[in-house]
Amino acid sequence: MPSVVGLLEQHELAARRRVDGLSEEADRIQAELATAEQEWLEWTIARERVGAVLSAQGGSSADVVGSDLPGGAGTEAGVKASVPVAARTKSQVPVWREGLDASGLSADYQRILAVLADRVRLGQGPLTCQEMASAFGMDVVPAKVEALRSKAKRLVARGWLAEPAPGRFTLAPNVNGPGGGS
Repeated sequence: MPSVVGLLEQHELAARRRVDGLSEEADRIQAELATAEQEWLEWTIARERVGAVLSAQGGSSADVVGSDLPGGAGTEAGVKASVPVAARTKSQVPVWREGLDASGLSADYQRILAVLADRVRLGQGPLTCQEMASAFGMDVVPAKVEALRSKAKRLVARGWLAEPAPGRFTLAPNVNGPGGGS
């Protein structure tokens, strides 16, 4: 008869494999989403250009077409010059750069940034994901802690957070939290 610890290890290994598989699938879907959004943006720009050409022939379609782009209006002749500066309100996390507004991040990411900004403001040290879960009033169970860890690691990879010690997170230098990205 196998030991209880051996059985627990088997179940833990199976759960870890499932988490790894789902993480890989999520990464694949994120990449596919980014490609689809880029294609959508290219088609939107193409529609803008056609509207500009048609309006030059006497119509006024450039004014109407420019308002459909993400971020509101386009530049001269209704053509959008670049991707909007604010992050999209989905679970995507853009690479942090000076002046990037954190208010476009999803609510979960904004909560993480807010609690860490409060810690920095109060002169307190980095937080673990268990401490974050507790601060958010969540049940401190492995699934919730791992979900927070995944989000925190994504914020570290994109430059929003720093991980001065393994599993401990704080705001990256020059990041001031939600609403004050620079």
